[in-house]
Amino acid sequence: MAGNLEQAKALKRSLPTLSKEVTVPSAFIRNEEERPKVAHDAFSNNVPIVSFVDIDSTDSARRSAVFRNIVDALETWGTFQVIDHGVDPTLVSAMADLSTRFFQLPAEEKLRFEMTAGKRGGYAVSSHLFGEEIENWREFFTFFSYPVESRDFAMWPEQPKGWQEVVERYCEANMKLASRILEVLSESMGLEKGAFKEACLQMDQKVLVNFYPRCPQPELTLGLRRHTDPGTITILHQDHVGGLQITRDGGRTWLTVKPIDGAFVINLGDHAH
Repeated sequence: MAGNLEQAKALKRSLPTLSKEVTVPSAFIRNEEERPKVAHDAFSNNVPIVSFVDIDSTDSARRSAVFRNIVDALETWGTFQVIDHGVDPTLVSAMADLSTRFFQLPAEEKLRFEMTAGKRGGYAVSSHLFGEEIENWREFFTFFSYPVESRDFAMWPEQPKGWQEVVERYCEANMKLASRILEVLSESMGLEKGAFKEACLQMDQKVLVNFYPRCPQPELTLGLRRHTDPGTITILHQDHVGGLQITRDGGRTWLTVKPIDGAFVINLGDHAH
């Protein structure tokens, strides 16, 4: 049993080099019903896009239109893409660049921050959950950033240079955006502006940075298995490669969310539902 566990760990840690192979190891191959139904770049234009340009407008009609668009998108789709959200695009680019450079570091450097039992964050391959039967084709780095006192800087990498400064600014900007969206949802439902935020008691924020290496047989595996998001709200940024897929009929059909420059994908989490 111990030998099998060590073999699985070794396989997962070798994922960056497996992208150079011509076949996918059996540990990553999904059952037929779980395999991708739509290509990662077969983008759909149907996912709602909501501009926040009038979110604080003094014109009540224009402001109400934004509220209505958000509610309609969430009731119909459970998700939308937000543009004109106020997060500095140079900050988003800096965060994306640093993330890419982190995953380009040698394996031994990344494994200094390996997520092991008892740790609330760090670097890992596939999943942080023990005992999953099929591996995910991804590397990731995760950590808690709010409340501020929950930050474990010992688990924040020193490289690439500038990581901590950029991450702190990025987390602050996204926390403000999340708070604003929760306020809008509260008002849209006829509640006090801070109702949803107060219901959360403490506004936690968890950052998850995913990297999906090139896959030799993408039709057989998934970067991340089908799931719902925990928490209240997810703010997701995807690069131009895309790959995020959603369903609104229980998984019978899937749509690939088209990447839009400067946009965030907003998902309601399990707690909000």
